[in-house]
Amino acid sequence: MVYKFRVILDTEEDIFRDIAILDEDTLEDLHNAIVNAFGFDGLEIASFYTCDDEWTQDEEIPLFDTGDTPGEQKTMADYILGSTLDEENNKIIYVYDFLNMWTFFVELAAIEEPEAGIAYPDLLFSHGEMPANAPDMAFGADGAEDDLYGEFDDDYDEEDLDMFDDDYNVGGREFDDQNWN
Repeated sequence: MVYKFRVILDTEEDIFRDIAILDEDTLEDLHNAIVNAFGFDGLEIASFYTCDDEWTQDEEIPLFDTGDTPGEQKTMADYILGSTLDEENNKIIYVYDFLNMWTFFVELAAIEEPEAGIAYPDLLFSHGEMPANAPDMAFGADGAEDDLYGEFDDDYDEEDLDMFDDDYNVGGREFDDQNWN
């Protein structure tokens, strides 16, 4: 069978590639197809992440074994597409180059019979130009962390700092500068 994926760059602009690949190929083969489809050099590390229908990231599937014991951690080469993704579990997240964090949403769009004379993987469709740099990712609680910073603001100026002297009284215990490391 042929798996047809839509691979969407996580950016405001519509930038995606449609890729057809055999169900007996591995996630590493899909990684290579994505790298080629988007014009990367393939020299950076990458990982797939399982996810739910809302794209909530779950288990990492790395390109290379990064575990403490060699051979203990499964890699992309160990996951056959037909055993990993299907009509119900049809989404996976792909991250390429962990310094720049190129992030893609990969969705299985169709499962079809292979076409005679087609070499797989096959780039079916390309839409949008790749930006020169990876899109900025907003990590955190959607701006809510900005509200927290104001909570600790103080209005002390140089004159107010005079109220602090060299000796400190905390909880009834005296501390002076010589007790501080």
